Amino acid sequence: MYQNLSPEDIEKVRELSEIRQRNNDFSWMLCDYLNRNPCLITKELMESVNDCADLSEETTYCALLTGFCGLDIENNEQDKLFTNEYFRRAVKKLNSEAYLDNPYYQNIKIPKVTFGNWELTYQKYKPYEAFIYKDLVTDADFKEFPCLGFFNEEFLFPSVMEKAHEWMSIKPSELETLQSAIDVIEGNVITFGLGLGYFAFMASIKKDVQSITIVERNKDVILLFEQYILPQFEYQEKVEIICTDAFDFVENQMPERQFDYAFVDLWHDVSDGLDLYLKMKKLEHLNEQTKFLYWIEDSLLSGFRWQLFDWIVTNVESYSEILKWLSKPFLQNLATTKLKIITEASE
Repeated sequence: MYQNLSPEDIEKVRELSEIRQRNNDFSWMLCDYLNRNPCLITKELMESVNDCADLSEETTYCALLTGFCGLDIENNEQDKLFTNEYFRRAVKKLNSEAYLDNPYYQNIKIPKVTFGNWELTYQKYKPYEAFIYKDLVTDADFKEFPCLGFFNEEFLFPSVMEKAHEWMSIKPSELETLQSAIDVIEGNVITFGLGLGYFAFMASIKKDVQSITIVERNKDVILLFEQYILPQFEYQEKVEIICTDAFDFVENQMPERQFDYAFVDLWHDVSDGLDLYLKMKKLEHLNEQTKFLYWIEDSLLSGFRWQLFDWIVTNVESYSEILKWLSKPFLQNLATTKLKIITEASE
């Protein structure tokens, strides 16, 4: 399989393959916990385990979480190493005030109303309920850490429900994963995907953003936003809404407009995002004057990286070349092309 590599490089690739497996093991452990019951850790359980209060809440929480995930850190050295390598780096106690001070939370009040099949409401995280609060973190060795957070008190957040199923919420993960894009945008900005208008609101209050154009194909979502949320925008004159398909707009209308930044948020999560991400990346060349930014891009690139991994290690000629191909900048550039390997690797 590694006919192009030296024995030393082959050993490094094997170590990289082991990292990929540990990444997968960690992700599946967290997914299983979050899907089964993210509220297994309670205030009462935390207090009973740490009755002397000599451990931090994060340390106590991590110990309980690893136990619920099937690890025995007291008697199994491998489980202990895995916990230190992954769990302790991923788990974080969050400060509710840091999120509640957000301008959207402070200025936009979501009424509890029903709108056709849609419902505007509030949901909550229970004290010590586990949730993913941030985009995937990847270190220099390609170890990956889904970021799991918890509050030690109840936390309410606005949400849109479609037929009793969550469609969109402004929860901590939304604030965290959009902030890097919000920090850099300026001039004339376009966003693909409306939701509850968080990105549009945060863009509109920036002095160096002149306009924010929203492309959304769902008419009901637009009506809901225009009736209940947009009137609360201080700078709603900056906002333009276009009801159309995002990809059609990028191909046929956007080249005639002048946008400095485009933010793409067309997927619910990683499971449905990679194909849409790659589809949009291949259209960037039609709007070379625009800088494209993508929601949860690091998580999407992780899927892309490991999708291509076997092809890369089989076909390149050195470990240093493998590292280049797996790097974020190279993957971002690769995603804009129509190279045959992308199709081959996904089959």
